[in-house]
This record gives sequence, C-alpha cells and structure tokens, in this order.
Amino acid sequence: MPDMLWLLLMCLGLGAVVGLLAGLLGIGGGLLIVPALVWMLPQTGIEPGLVMHIALATSLACIVLTSGSSARSHLRLGNVDVSLVRLLAPGMVLGGIAGSAVAEWVPADWLPRIFAGIVLLLALQMLLSLKVTGRHPIPGRVAIAGSGSVIGLVASLAGIGGGSLIVPYLSWYGVEMRRSIGTAAFCGSIIAIAGMAGFIVAGSGDDSLPPYSLGYVYLPALIGVACTSVLTTRYGARMVSHLPTPTLKKIFAIFLLFVGGKMLF
Repeated sequence: MPDMLWLLLMCLGLGAVVGLLAGLLGIGGGLLIVPALVWMLPQTGIEPGLVMHIALATSLACIVLTSGSSARSHLRLGNVDVSLVRLLAPGMVLGGIAGSAVAEWVPADWLPRIFAGIVLLLALQMLLSLKVTGRHPIPGRVAIAGSGSVIGLVASLAGIGGGSLIVPYLSWYGVEMRRSIGTAAFCGSIIAIAGMAGFIVAGSGDDSLPPYSLGYVYLPALIGVACTSVLTTRYGARMVSHLPTPTLKKIFAIFLLFVGGKMLF
C-alpha cells in the first residue's frame, strides 16, 4: 500500500505536467507518460518483464480520457473531416489492436528500444520543425486504410495517440492544418481505444500482474495521471500566447532525444 500511494502521488504530479505540455505544445502525453512509468513502476515491485507492457497500456488509457475531450471540442468547432475519419478509422483500429499483439509477441527487452526509436524520430521532427505540405490527391479507400493500419500499429507500440504521425500524413495530401489537427485528435482517440482494448485482452488472466490491474492497464497510475492532466490541459492552452512555444518545443525535443537515447542504449 505505501508503494501504491507513492505511485499515485507521483502520477498526480506527472499528470499535471502532461496536461500543461499537451495544452501548450500540442503533443501527445504518451511521449512523457511511458518513460516516466518505466522509471516508476519497478520501484513499486512490479516485475521488470511486465513494466513496458503496463506503461504502454496505461499510457493509451490515459490518452483515451485526456484526448477524448480535445476530440469532442474539435468536432464541435467543425475541425474534424468526418469523411477522412471514416476512411482512416478501420485501418487504425486494426493497427491499434495489432500493435498490442506485436508488443505481446516481441521480447520484453526489445520493447524499450522500439519505443526509443519512435521517440527519437518524433523528437528530430519536432527539433527541426519539419513540416510536410503538399497537394497530392487523396489515395483510394484501400491505400488510405493501409496507411491508417501502419499509423495505428506504430502509435500503439509507442503508447501514443498518433497525432504527430497523422497531421503530417494529412498535410501531405493538402488537408488544411486546422482540419488536420482536429481530424488527428479524433483519430488519435480511436487508436488509443483500440490499443488499450488490445492490451486489456492480452493481459487478461495473467496472474503475475499487480493488484488493481485491468489487463495490462494499471488503474492507480491511470487515475493519478488522468485526474490532473484533464485539469491542467486548459491552463497549458491559455499559456500559449504568453510563452515562446517554438522554443519550448525545441527544449522538449532535446529532452526527448535524451530519454530516447537512454532507453535505446
């Protein structure tokens, strides 16, 4: 119980930081939640072989709660291209579920390296401020569903919503940035739900999981992060006009390079 209480308090602090950064920088919380949980969970006695699975699953569960409100707001504002969601969603659901299955199959010591590789690529994109723009025609239903599957798979394996992958993809096909961001937020929620469901099913019946687990989702960590991140996201959004967001984004990208490099090696 003392270990669980310590974890809950730490996750409350983590959630506050995640919410601020999500509102301020427009990033997915998984980039911060996963490495933080990978550090915290072993200190509560959780077996090393389970840590990465629990971190990924719990991160996706947090994203379901925190990004769901963002997706709803974008939908109300008309920023979501429903036709694109319909094309992308089936592939993203399959990819999200497949990501949890792959994570179950991949050796436990390789999961941190896969996560690190994805984080390093996203950090470089953020650091260099790489922007993808184009006027290419949107591909057919099969091709876009296949792209959605790849995005869902990568996002689920990294425990993120996938917005950092979806926005450049849609921008490449000339989708307006406002609608790209809104559609990405909505699709990210779908990926997180599918990935979380896959991790819950994959972890069901595993007697080695700690108490208060729903599959691989660790409820004390989920509650701690979600309670504060939902509250602080709005404050991060309000701070955008008062702080040098591009500079902060580059600083955060450097931090991610350090985290990714540490997990890789």
